[in-house]
Amino acid sequence: MSTPLWITQLWLGGALTDASTGATFPVEDPATGELLAEVADASPADGLRALDLAAEVQASWAATPPRERGEILRRAFDLVKERADEFARTITSEMGKTLAEAHGEVNYGAEFLRWNAEEAVRIGGRTATSPAGNGRILVTKEPVGPVLAVTPWNFPLAMATRKIGPALAAGCTIIVKPAPETPLTMLLLGQVFAEAGLPAGVLSILPTTDAAALTEPILADPRLRKVTFTGSTGVGKLLVRQSADRLLRTSMELGGNAPFVVFADADLDAAVDGAMAAKMRNGGEACTAANRFYVAEDVAEEFTAKLVVRMEAVKVGHGLDDGTDLGPLITSKQRARVHELVLDAVERGARLLTGGEIPDGPGTFYPPTVLDRVPADARVLKEEIFGPVVALTTFADEDEAVAAANDTDYGLAAYFYTRDLDRTMRVASALRSGMVGVNRGVISDVAAPFGGVKESGFGREGGAEGIEEYLETKYVAL
Repeated sequence: MSTPLWITQLWLGGALTDASTGATFPVEDPATGELLAEVADASPADGLRALDLAAEVQASWAATPPRERGEILRRAFDLVKERADEFARTITSEMGKTLAEAHGEVNYGAEFLRWNAEEAVRIGGRTATSPAGNGRILVTKEPVGPVLAVTPWNFPLAMATRKIGPALAAGCTIIVKPAPETPLTMLLLGQVFAEAGLPAGVLSILPTTDAAALTEPILADPRLRKVTFTGSTGVGKLLVRQSADRLLRTSMELGGNAPFVVFADADLDAAVDGAMAAKMRNGGEACTAANRFYVAEDVAEEFTAKLVVRMEAVKVGHGLDDGTDLGPLITSKQRARVHELVLDAVERGARLLTGGEIPDGPGTFYPPTVLDRVPADARVLKEEIFGPVVALTTFADEDEAVAAANDTDYGLAAYFYTRDLDRTMRVASALRSGMVGVNRGVISDVAAPFGGVKESGFGREGGAEGIEEYLETKYVAL
């Protein structure tokens, strides 16, 4: 892969401006350790230059007809689809997921551009007669203003388009700071937007190895009006604190610790299929990944046996190789953390049924792993795993299952399997989670609001609700 030419993507009359310091940082293939590219390392000065541009063109972009904004997004959608293989190979190379999953992300990520192209012309308001009869109430929606978006490495395209799409549709300019592990996908997306006709300055992309230094002056600047973040709860809390001084609008899609509950009346084959999807999608490196598996005592042995067979059949390898089901974890640091969680569980009495050993050789691979009879005090039940590790325990009745599922500071996603309609309604209502999957292991949908409760954050992305995060409500008394 050649060294990217698109650095900060500050589009000045069609020309590109290089990073101010000339510093670069390496991007590596986690499967091999091979150097993929040297990418410009944006400085705080670059961040403020991007904000200068965003503020300068904010009014003109907001005044751009919604249909025109939507057409740019639609052209960007078409271009991403045309270059799907290039995007997928870039994602696999820098992030590690299999090529098949990378193609799935390209399709998913592109849909946020098409969805918001359609939403751009549906931004509404309302009118009403004042109850006193002495005038009219006019309510309008206006763009929040310049946005700072901080995106993660695990879905380098989709997590960017999920923010860029509604921001542009609403009439906001936006600065994106991609994760340093996976900047190449975002830089490629910048090229697509240039080809789609996005005006200079509306979108800037700032890869950096020092996120705090880059973002602090942007967050402190009164011209910025919103920050949106997908990532860890710890970093999210820091950004919320920093944004408080200027009372910025914030959207936080943070960590998860999703329960996966299998009731005794469940279709076990379907539940195993769902468990594999909820756990192994993206190699477990997803905030919606199922972490804690609670299985009814009566069916635990059968469910566990079926799941172990499936996990042992997973083929580990480079994501670009044919037949690979599971690629590497993103970094050696992340692999070491996952292994620590497994060792902690075993030391506390969990049974290791498969996996659990770091393989020899290059890359940051970790095997599909199943832990059974995991004790309640094990870290693997309390912390987000972000790896291909299943932590199993059992429950006696519905109340115990719901209590265990809710026994976490997080509340992003939850899953359960049952064939009882009454139970479906009770449990779906009782789970303290922003999203609930019933008899399904994948719940993400462009047309649905994505987000959590408790320490999994606030705000929603996707669906009709997603664009509201980028709009202010104005009341005019007539």
